[in-house]
Amino acid sequence: MLWEPDPSFVRKTAMTAYTNWLGKRGFSFEGYDELWRWSVDDLEGFWGSIWKYFDVAGADYPVLAERKMPGAKWFEGAELNFTERVFAKEREGAALVCRGERGSEKEVSWQELERKTAALARRLRDLGVVRGDRVAGFLSNGPEAVVGLLAAASVGAIWSGCPPEFGAQAVVDRFGQIEPKVLIAADGYGYGGKWTDRADEVASIVKAVPSVEKVIAVSGGSKGRGISGAEAWEDAAGARAEFDHEFVPFEQPLWVLYSSGTTGLPKPIVHSQGGILVELLKALALHNDIRAGDRFFWYTTTGWMMWNYLVGGLLHGATLVLYNGHPAWPHPDSLWSVMEETKTTYMGTSAAYISACMKAGVEPRSAFRLGSLRGIGSTGSPLSTDGFEWVYAKVKDDVWLESLSGGTDVCTAFVTGSPTLPVHSGELQCRALGASIQAFDENGTAVVGKVGELVVTEPMPSMPVFFWGDDDGSRYRESYFDAYPGVWRHGDWIKVTSRGTCIIYGRSDATIKRQGVRIGTSEIYKAVEKIPEVSDSMAVDVTKGGAEEMVLFVSLKEGEPLDDELVAKIRAQIRADLSPRYLPDRVVAVPAIPRTLNGKKLEVPVKRILAGADPEKVLNIGSLADPASMEYFVKLARGPPAGAGG
Repeated sequence: MLWEPDPSFVRKTAMTAYTNWLGKRGFSFEGYDELWRWSVDDLEGFWGSIWKYFDVAGADYPVLAERKMPGAKWFEGAELNFTERVFAKEREGAALVCRGERGSEKEVSWQELERKTAALARRLRDLGVVRGDRVAGFLSNGPEAVVGLLAAASVGAIWSGCPPEFGAQAVVDRFGQIEPKVLIAADGYGYGGKWTDRADEVASIVKAVPSVEKVIAVSGGSKGRGISGAEAWEDAAGARAEFDHEFVPFEQPLWVLYSSGTTGLPKPIVHSQGGILVELLKALALHNDIRAGDRFFWYTTTGWMMWNYLVGGLLHGATLVLYNGHPAWPHPDSLWSVMEETKTTYMGTSAAYISACMKAGVEPRSAFRLGSLRGIGSTGSPLSTDGFEWVYAKVKDDVWLESLSGGTDVCTAFVTGSPTLPVHSGELQCRALGASIQAFDENGTAVVGKVGELVVTEPMPSMPVFFWGDDDGSRYRESYFDAYPGVWRHGDWIKVTSRGTCIIYGRSDATIKRQGVRIGTSEIYKAVEKIPEVSDSMAVDVTKGGAEEMVLFVSLKEGEPLDDELVAKIRAQIRADLSPRYLPDRVVAVPAIPRTLNGKKLEVPVKRILAGADPEKVLNIGSLADPASMEYFVKLARGPPAGAGG
C-alpha cells in the first residue's frame, strides 16, 4: 500500500458528499464495494440517484425503459443540452488556462468562454447548421476547440475533432465518413520547438470531403500563412449573441469519436448528449474528485477521448489547463513546470509519460513546487509497479495516484479510482460505479483472483448509441457482443482481486499463450523497460507455416547495440520478474515500435503481418504516429526474423 487517505481528506471528497446524500434517503453501505454492488444491481436506483443528485433536468423520467445490450433506453422523454449545463451557473475567474512550449499564452474567463461560444453558435445557425448536422475541428488543444465543441452542442449539432498533426488522409478517413457541413481548421501547429504549416493539408481535406460548405480558419498569427477562402475565427466567434440552446432528446448524438483504425477505416463511435452528460457528472466528480475551482489538466490532443473527458471538467466548474506541444521540450521535465505555474490540482497523463520521466531521471519533487497537486491520473496503458512507486518517491508522497482503464468506446473509465480508498502498487483502486465489470474465464464464468476477459454485463448510459454509417448495427454488435451475446467484451485482460481492486494486463487479442498459460504483454513490458538501454518494446506470438515463435522487439537508446550481453540481461530480467515461461524465443532490435496516433502499441497488426497477412488489408497507415515505424516489420515478414537471443 503506497497511500491511504486520512479522514480529513475523505470528508472533503464528492464521493463522501454523495454517500451522505444517499444516507439521508435511506441508503446505507458498508464500504465502497457494497456501494458498487448496489450501483450495478439496481441500475435504475443508482442512475436515478445521479440524475437527482446532480439535478440534471429538474424532473423525473423513466431511468431505464429497456435494460438490454445493445439497445438500452435511458431517461426516455428527457430533453437537455450539454452546453446549457456547462453555463448553467455563473462562475468567476478563468475557465481555461492555456499553455504552450514557450510558457504562458492566455487565460479565458468564464464570461469570455460563454460569449465566444454563443457567438459561434449563432454563426453556425447563420450558416444553416441545424440539429444533427456535423461540425468538425482540425484543431490543437486550445480554446478554439473547446468553443467549437460547445457551440456545436448548443445548436444540437454533432462535434468531431482531429488534431492538426494528423495526416490529410487520416483526417479524410474520419471526417469523410460523417460528412461535416462546417470545418474549423488551424493553419498550422507548434511542436518540439518547430512550426508546421497545414494550409495545404486543409485544402486537401476540403477537396476530399465535399460535404464541407464553410471553413472557419484559426490562424497561427505571424507563423501561419492562412487558409485560402476561409472565414476568420475572430469574425465567426467575435460578434455579440445570446444563446438559443437546442434542447434535444437524451439519446441525441453529441460527438463522434474514432477507434484507432489500425485495421481499416476507423470506426466512428457516436455518443449521446444525455449519456455523456450523466457519465461525466458521475465520473469526474465521484471518481476523480473534480470540484469547482480546481485546476484540471490532462496531457492529450484533440484526437484522444481524454480531451473530451477533460472538457467535461467544465460541468463541475473546474478550470481546464490546456497544454499544446511536446511534453518534454525543451527539457524532459517541462510539463512539470506547467503544473507548478498553473497550480494544477489534478494532473492527468499516461503511463508512457510516467515511464519516460523515470527513464530520463526526472525528479519533480526536488525541482518544482507542487503543493497544489492533490491527484494524478494515469491511463492509456497499464501503469507498472515501478511507475506507481516512482510517483510516490519522485513526485509527491501524499498525492492520490489514480490509475484508470476504459476506452474511446464509452469515453470514460470502467476501472478507476476513489479518493476514499487506499492505493496499492500496480493496482486500480476499484470498478467504477454503475459499471458492471467482471473477469470472464474461457467458459464465460465470472472469476475473482484469476485473469480473465474484461466484460461489462449491464448497460451504461455512455455506451455508443451507434456507429456512424452502420445502418443495421452489425458492425457495432461484432465489435462488442459476438463473444458473449448480451455482454460487452472489451478486449482487455483483467484480474479482480478479493479486495475489489483490479489489475489490467493489456489487450486480450494480443495475448501470448505459452504452454497453456496466457500471458498479458504488459507484464513483459514492465520487466523489459526497466532496463536502461531499452526505450520501448513489443512482444508478439507469431504462427507461420505451423511453427510458433514468441518474438520480443526492442527499440534501444541511441548508440546502444543489441549484443549477446544485452540479450542475456533482458532474458534475466524477464526470468527474475516473471517466469521462464515468458522468455522470448528471439529478441530483435527495431528502429521504432509502431504506435497509434494515441500512443497504443500496434501488437495485433504486427502479429498478423508477421504471420503473412497483406499489410494493406490489416493496417491503416494513417492511424500510425510514425508510419515509417512499420516498414521494418513489413520487410521482416518477407523473410525469417534475424536477431539475437534464439
